[in-house]
Amino acid sequence: METLNISTTGTNSMVYLMKNYVAYNLWANRTLINWLKEKPAELMETQTPSSFSTIKETIVHIWQTQVYWLSIIKNEATFMPEEFNGSLTEAFAKLIEQSTELTTYISRLDEQGLVKKGLIVNPWFECNFQNFEYIVQVINHSTYHRGQIITMAHCLGIKGAPMTDYNYYNIYGRDLSTLEFTQQLLSTLNMVTATPLPIM
Repeated sequence: METLNISTTGTNSMVYLMKNYVAYNLWANRTLINWLKEKPAELMETQTPSSFSTIKETIVHIWQTQVYWLSIIKNEATFMPEEFNGSLTEAFAKLIEQSTELTTYISRLDEQGLVKKGLIVNPWFECNFQNFEYIVQVINHSTYHRGQIITMAHCLGIKGAPMTDYNYYNIYGRDLSTLEFTQQLLSTLNMVTATPLPIM
């Protein structure tokens, strides 16, 4: 079974933390989706007061925001989200696939890549921060909305939410951070990609 190669050997604490942090995000998103996919699908599209009106819409927002921040970190044309009309299963799979892409890309960056600055100019703000700041931003954003999803689920009568804290991941979750686990989850969603997922 292949695992994420997150090692402190020959690297500094910041590099280790950023790579471990994106691996954590992938694990937390997979854990959340693995829990939600066993619940009634109609509840995922039931309106509940929150930043977004349904759990599905919140999943889509997390996925699309991760795409946006990765485009910033990669210094590519800025991703602008469009309305998503796909199924719940497709939304789940998109989040897992994007979280894998984010983890794979960040795991290959060295210190120079992590401290490289990226200029952002958009209608809401302008900044020119280092990539590691943007990584913290995107993971913090995803964590925030995962918490909202748990609250929305509770309001809908869905109980038994999984623990997805960062420290819990460091103690118990790393053994589950495997390529095989991700592929199994995507397979259960009937959304396995045409090409194999990259080894992280």
